[in-house]
Amino acid sequence: MAYWVKIIYERNEYIINLKQITAFCHERNGRITFWLPDSASSIVINRQSNQEDYQKILDYVEHITGLEFEKSFWVKILYERNEYIINLDSISCFRHEPNNGRITFWLPGSTISVVINPVSNSDSYQKVLEYIQNTTGQTL
Repeated sequence: MAYWVKIIYERNEYIINLKQITAFCHERNGRITFWLPDSASSIVINRQSNQEDYQKILDYVEHITGLEFEKSFWVKILYERNEYIINLDSISCFRHEPNNGRITFWLPGSTISVVINPVSNSDSYQKVLEYIQNTTGQTL
């Protein structure tokens, strides 16, 4: 089922199916960034300038991370002082560095890479490892 919302961003109106968004970034300053499907364009919403739309996105993120999805696998990752909420089913490539154990992947529709370290982000790291093994049958 679609989850359509209307958002005003940079004087334009967007009608977006949030179920198609594959990654959200919640920054320390409170901004929420997400990338539009099939595009490298991002939308950045903050509470001060757009409280209503900010709350719509926040409610949706809280909704998806509080449920067990059968067909998608969402994970929270702390990276570069930001919290990313990512649907791992949307990731098409994982890179593993055997010498230090780090795993890198790229957010869909953007050039942003996320690097997970087994020491500093052990919970998320383990979830990504389990996802890779359960989904691909490959082990790292």
